[in-house]
Amino acid sequence: MNTIELKRSFHSLIDSIDNDTLLMNFYDLLKARSLTEEGQLWNRLTKDEQEKLLMTLEESENPEHLISHEEMKHKIIKSPFDDL
Repeated sequence: MNTIELKRSFHSLIDSIDNDTLLMNFYDLLKARSLTEEGQLWNRLTKDEQEKLLMTLEESENPEHLISHEEMKHKIIKSPFDDL
């Protein structure tokens, strides 16, 4: 999708929304993002944090390091009976 098509689609999406709260949230999000300089968050990180983040990204691209959604849910949401 090129820029013109993307803008048209976005305008159509906005025009189809009748929820004022949702529209205000979109507006606030886009306004904040448009005022943020690219790389601003990255530049606030320490060199150590940047290196760890890059290492994490690299590791996440290796399928051997990935687990299924079901496995993750099981790790996070343990049954009260799991430890019995």
